[in-house]
Amino acid sequence: MTPRSLSERGWTLIEMVVVMALIVVLAGLATAQYQGAVQRSKEAVLREDLFRMRDVIDQYYADKNKYPADLGALVGDGYMREIPKDPMTESADTWQTTLAEPQPGAAAADPGIFDVKSGSDQTALDGTRYADWE
Repeated sequence: MTPRSLSERGWTLIEMVVVMALIVVLAGLATAQYQGAVQRSKEAVLREDLFRMRDVIDQYYADKNKYPADLGALVGDGYMREIPKDPMTESADTWQTTLAEPQPGAAAADPGIFDVKSGSDQTALDGTRYADWE
């Protein structure tokens, strides 16, 4: 067996460029998949938070026969431990609330919060706005 000459050892520049190109392409694909998964998980958290807060608002109304004045009333009266952060805005202060219609015969009373929506102006993966989610 003869020892290899210097030109026969190692990789050529072309081989290195091809390997590096493949690594870059695979890393790009993995990054895109990761970002999509993160976005889908944020959307799932938003759906769950909206469902839970709307359920708690309904429970509050069933117990007290009036809607809460604000989201803080749900925490203050023990219906929630804390107001969740909107996963799209990363803040608990950006929730958009919808006031209930005033009840006949109780025009002076504060109508309270009937619904809650995300304060984000971003668009979901399905093309809808987060602020429009029901």
